[in-house]
Amino acid sequence: MDAEALDELAGQLQGEALGGRGLLQLAATTGLAAYAVWAAVLMPGFRRVPLHLQVPYVPSSAQQVANVMGLLRGRTGKTADLGSGTVIEAYKQGLRPAVGYELNPWLLWLARYRARRAGYEGKVSFLKQDLWKANLSDCYNVIVFLAPSVKPPLAAKLLAELPDEARVVAGRFPFPSWTPSSTIGQGLEQAWAYDMKEVRRVARSCTEGCAH
Repeated sequence: MDAEALDELAGQLQGEALGGRGLLQLAATTGLAAYAVWAAVLMPGFRRVPLHLQVPYVPSSAQQVANVMGLLRGRTGKTADLGSGTVIEAYKQGLRPAVGYELNPWLLWLARYRARRAGYEGKVSFLKQDLWKANLSDCYNVIVFLAPSVKPPLAAKLLAELPDEARVVAGRFPFPSWTPSSTIGQGLEQAWAYDMKEVRRVARSCTEGCAH
């Protein structure tokens, strides 16, 4: 497959959510049908993750990414994308080091390909690692484009690991139990920013209030 075809495939993957059938249809037009069967049906790394912690693929639009980056403007420090779609944009904005955590082998390969093609190979990192096992204690910015089903357990993990100075930015779906420090956009393009120091303060206040 040539570079132009790969870019077309990357754009389609970025622009729409693909189930097993959609991935097969897309791959058939680009000569990747055999891989699609493996990725959609086998996905050995993904299948080892407990069902309640599995993270479905949620693509992001260009406007969603722009809104997320807007909520991180002016910040510095290590940035983790719990996925792989915004790492290059984070690096461009000065959020360094920028690291993406991606368990899906196809999306991981695609992210690395796009970084290499854009001239960012060696400047950004993409790790094939289960985000639930990743230690995020040294991250000051966390980008989350994940489905609502995983937000409650993820909120607990972030509360346990992130420093007070960290900011979490969620695109498309908010954290249901957190109050955002700021937000931008409307509808599916909306993004929410959560400052961990404030999230913890509110959590403590609620706990103390319930105790009385």
